[in-house]
Amino acid sequence: MTKASKVAIAIARYIHTFLTKYVPSQKSRSEHTLKGYTNAISLYIKFLETNKSVTIDKFDASCFEQKMIEEWLQWLSDSRNCSPGTCNNRLASIRVFLKYLGQQDISLLYLYESASNILRRKEFKKRISGLSKNGVKALLNAPDVTTVTGRRDLTLITTAYCTAARIDEVLSMKISHLNLDGKKPFITFIGKGSKIRTVPLLPKAVAHLQKYIKEQHGENPDRNAYVFYSRNTGSCGKLSQMAVSKRLRHLAAVAHRSCEDVPLDFHAHQLRHARASHWLDEGVNIVQISFLLGHASLETTMVYLDITTEQEITAMATLENENDKKVTKKWKSDNCSLAGFCGL
Repeated sequence: MTKASKVAIAIARYIHTFLTKYVPSQKSRSEHTLKGYTNAISLYIKFLETNKSVTIDKFDASCFEQKMIEEWLQWLSDSRNCSPGTCNNRLASIRVFLKYLGQQDISLLYLYESASNILRRKEFKKRISGLSKNGVKALLNAPDVTTVTGRRDLTLITTAYCTAARIDEVLSMKISHLNLDGKKPFITFIGKGSKIRTVPLLPKAVAHLQKYIKEQHGENPDRNAYVFYSRNTGSCGKLSQMAVSKRLRHLAAVAHRSCEDVPLDFHAHQLRHARASHWLDEGVNIVQISFLLGHASLETTMVYLDITTEQEITAMATLENENDKKVTKKWKSDNCSLAGFCGL
């Protein structure tokens, strides 16, 4: 087995501590954020090993120099078909790691400084597609409310559309996050970066949630239980995004039969787009919409303007006007590999 140099051992150790200690404690506790950093570094190590034939005995600081990173970005684009936005996100993750590396060993700080000179790739603004008024109605009419799954689906879609929340925020919602009995019902969401925000609820969304909770959680629900939980784990485990995506594709196919506005490749985020655009159409201040969506900046929120400024996009439906349906009761790899050496 090839012998690793002291520098290689040090860098591998720093990768480990960066992912297991630094990111969770200093950057974010979000599993999605950690996954982003882990994926970027794993892909970089894979590139070094498979495309540059870097072995443990050749692993050193030169592997993280500017030219190598630029070649990696090109590899991401050409071999993995990564979009400019994805390449920029991967680059940002590598830069954060190199900054951390330079803080741990001052002799390696030049790597971060050189990486900072790498130009970000030009991103082209994507056109956002939402749902028309008829599309929203058709989707809300698609679940079979004579079944437990159908009633759950209708409640989930109603909640996601009404609040314009990210699907992970909806699935991470617990009973304690709901305030349904006050004069002004609302949901408290914990969004990206653990930011907390409250979103008001329309009466019919409240009705759906109340009936669903009574049926699925009983008269005295556990406040720590997930509202939308997995049948495999019970109320202590939330429903997976994969499961929701599968159900939404099925419901979209059903809705598409009566309304072609519902795309067959429908995904949950389109409900968020639709609701944000509807708020804008109603004259809600863009700053308020930005807060309701949990965006970090107004620039992010402004992309939603594209939907409403085009003539072919109709006004979004509100839950108060949709034809409501009655809800009835009810991480080791081969030690000889570079990736294994780095603990990836």
